[in-house]
Amino acid sequence: MASERKFYKNVFTVEVLSEKPLPGHIGLCDIEYMITDGDCSGDIKWNPQIVLNGKECADALLEQGNVPIFFQIDNNGNDINAGNEDEP
Repeated sequence: MASERKFYKNVFTVEVLSEKPLPGHIGLCDIEYMITDGDCSGDIKWNPQIVLNGKECADALLEQGNVPIFFQIDNNGNDINAGNEDEP
């Protein structure tokens, strides 16, 4: 049975202005430091939240390089513990 749970996708865009080129792959903690304590200017924008069903969430997790089991669902978005009332 497909999961009737809702999942939420939030997308943030971080804009950084710097006087020097930045590395192509940098962590969020490093970016936060550069725009709060470092010598860069930054702005964070939040896009409207998107509600996902189980299948959409499973697909989004796979696109991130994660696995659906992270939210206790299978690749089709079905609850893994569905029908097992003894599980929390």
